[in-house]
Amino acid sequence: MARAERTVKGDFQTIVKTLHDAVMNGSMSASFEEESVLSGEGYECVVRVYERYSWFGSNRVSMAVTVAGSNGVYKISAITAGGSQATFFKVNTVGEENFLSTIVGAMNSL
Repeated sequence: MARAERTVKGDFQTIVKTLHDAVMNGSMSASFEEESVLSGEGYECVVRVYERYSWFGSNRVSMAVTVAGSNGVYKISAITAGGSQATFFKVNTVGEENFLSTIVGAMNSL
């Protein structure tokens, strides 16, 4: 598993779109799988799940991206999983780390 987290300021929808575009444009095999949108009493939260094919590991890797907060201040968490081929332990996390890198630049630019 690989993880990146940041706190950013800005418009919720713009942040979500910026992150989405970074993931989708960062890999030709990336796909947007599902999302859950939660809000109320002044907070906004979206959880999105993406997948892509990892050439290095010859398998699929997933990434969950969460954006949550209120009043123009949002926390972003991106977590990848699924890049290993071993049965009982992780042999490599290269695919996970590469997938995570598609969003880190966008997180840092916000």
